[in-house]
Amino acid sequence: MTSLAEADPYILPLPGPESPAILPQWIKPGNVHANARYGAAIWPLAPLIDNPGTMLLAIYWRGCPAPFLDQVKLATWTMINGRLRPTYLQDRGVRARARTSAPDMRDTCYEWLKLARWLHVRRITSLDACTEDVWRAYISERLADGVSRSSAEKICSRLTDLWAFDQLSARPAGITRPPWEEEGVDDYLPSADGSRGENSMEPLDPKVLGPLLVWAIRFVDDFTDDILASWEARERLLATAANNEAGQESLAALASLLLPAARSGDPLPSVRMYGRRTLARTYVAALTGASLSQVDRFNERHRLSDVANARPGPCPLPVPVTGRINGNPWREHMDFDEAGELMRHLGTAAVIICLYLTGMRPQEVQGLRSGCCPDPEPAADGTPGRHLIRSHHYKNVTDDDGNHISAGEEREVPWVAITPVVHSIRVLERMVPPGELLLSSSHHDYIYRRSLHGALKGSSLRDRIEDFVAWANHEAHIHHLPDQVIPEDPHGAIGMARFRRTLAWHIARRPGGLIALAIQYGHMRTVLDARTSSAYGSRSRGGVHSVLDVETALAAADTAAHLRDRLADGEKISGPAARRAITAAASTPRFEGRIVPRTFAKKAAKFLARDGVVLYDNPDAFLICAFKHENALCDPEPDATAPRQYACQTDCGNTVRTDRHARDMRERADEIDQLAAAAPERIARRLRRNADSLRVAADAHDATAQSAEDLA
Repeated sequence: MTSLAEADPYILPLPGPESPAILPQWIKPGNVHANARYGAAIWPLAPLIDNPGTMLLAIYWRGCPAPFLDQVKLATWTMINGRLRPTYLQDRGVRARARTSAPDMRDTCYEWLKLARWLHVRRITSLDACTEDVWRAYISERLADGVSRSSAEKICSRLTDLWAFDQLSARPAGITRPPWEEEGVDDYLPSADGSRGENSMEPLDPKVLGPLLVWAIRFVDDFTDDILASWEARERLLATAANNEAGQESLAALASLLLPAARSGDPLPSVRMYGRRTLARTYVAALTGASLSQVDRFNERHRLSDVANARPGPCPLPVPVTGRINGNPWREHMDFDEAGELMRHLGTAAVIICLYLTGMRPQEVQGLRSGCCPDPEPAADGTPGRHLIRSHHYKNVTDDDGNHISAGEEREVPWVAITPVVHSIRVLERMVPPGELLLSSSHHDYIYRRSLHGALKGSSLRDRIEDFVAWANHEAHIHHLPDQVIPEDPHGAIGMARFRRTLAWHIARRPGGLIALAIQYGHMRTVLDARTSSAYGSRSRGGVHSVLDVETALAAADTAAHLRDRLADGEKISGPAARRAITAAASTPRFEGRIVPRTFAKKAAKFLARDGVVLYDNPDAFLICAFKHENALCDPEPDATAPRQYACQTDCGNTVRTDRHARDMRERADEIDQLAAAAPERIARRLRRNADSLRVAADAHDATAQSAEDLA
């Protein structure tokens, strides 16, 4: 007789207590993490995790009420090892998956456990008691405590999956179909909050990003050699100390090095441990030839750690200091005790640059390996080629059957790396072995030297970024650089995911570069606009273009709104595109706030495609560009929907100026004259010519400007 499981391939046979928690067919070759048995109290999900940036997770069954343990365990085992039917998935959108990721499975299981605990409190002992009325009561309470609409959708979907996976079990519990499946989920959800995806995160404030990027680039470009040399010197001292043997000569050397300083009131070599300073035993052992145990006995006999805590001294390393801040050495010496902290900050600085100046998602940066960005061959004409980054992406990667692929897949189109990114990758390649993850958790654990899984995780990197900010601010005060202090961001912690949208924000709104790397922003836009030929990224693979479109559309809408307000206040307008600009300003909607729904990306692309009626502010050129492709003198790409604002030409047929621009030009001319007064004569002449050009342009505006009514 044919069993139910044999007749229906989607129904799994019942597991026994010794059955594997994860069936072998779902574990990729090379994954060596331990599996569990069905009857175990903990189910590690590590055998399903091949993404180096994902934490190794587990399901803990101790939180499940006893009456529900068998039912929830079986449903979870079916979710882990089974696949949802295509008929169930077909009407659930493009994001529905036959099998999801391990983190999503864990979160889904824990959602089911919340339901079980709620039922248990009400003395319900079986999932088949989830009648329509029970479902309504539960979901009403579950979504009552300030749950966002997007989170509520996930909760309802996960509870529906409990019903769906119960149907795929060889011993179903008989769970009732949730009522929102028939009635539609909208009536059960809170009102839309408009905050989903990358665009729900505020861009970093320019006052934060400017000095943050300055310090990150300074670390990578100016401090790398000093830091790596100090780490190598520290490692040599550690190896020397570990191999030293005790003897009379080393005892005499200890006494000669430490006792005179201790008795005379001079500081002793110290390191920080457990919140206090203590004698630098390893450093002292390496200098004197003493063994570590000999140093410990000598230290205890003379109570030298107490002296070191009261009078802490440095542990200088025999390496030169080449890095500079404002022309001065950034350190008097490289210190044994600081080497590990500086290595940690160096890796963080490289991560900040990669996150911000590539447009990669955090998990894509976490997945980079040594060798991912080889030096390019020169082009046929001898010009240098672009550096390309070969990387994996992980978001929504599935196989042909709709099963989530934890290891991700290599992007069909590589990322283009501008110079600061290449420098950062080269630094990370010096910090890990060849072929290893650039952010390998084990190789970046400079303090504890633990053997850890995969790449540094998001929580660790977020903490490291905050620590880097604290370190940079301390250094800014020491070196008297108040303009390079990194302030708190008004919208919270810097994190990792905000860099991607911030890149788009600055490309769209800072074309001339009012923070660091001015010209690079312009170059980034040309790379981004050449969507097909540039090999930068593609919409189908989650390139940064949709994020850039959103920011550019918001910036253009702000420009139109500001122009509309200025004209309403009586300002006059000039330029060959003045009439077009007035029309565009009148017809462009105003967007309130910077948090936009995910669906806005398509609307933004359509908004920007309206050739001739999209307005781009260019404060560095003191004008607005009413971009019309055939008029543009900035040499835009054939399919570009935005100007190359860093290459703006003042005699272009797209230019527009208002009275405000004319005033700004005269103010800038006065500032340049002040600079010229203090500059050498040759430079002063050039500065005065620039000031005169600004005044001529302002005068031309005054002579030709008209009101909006006169141009109507």
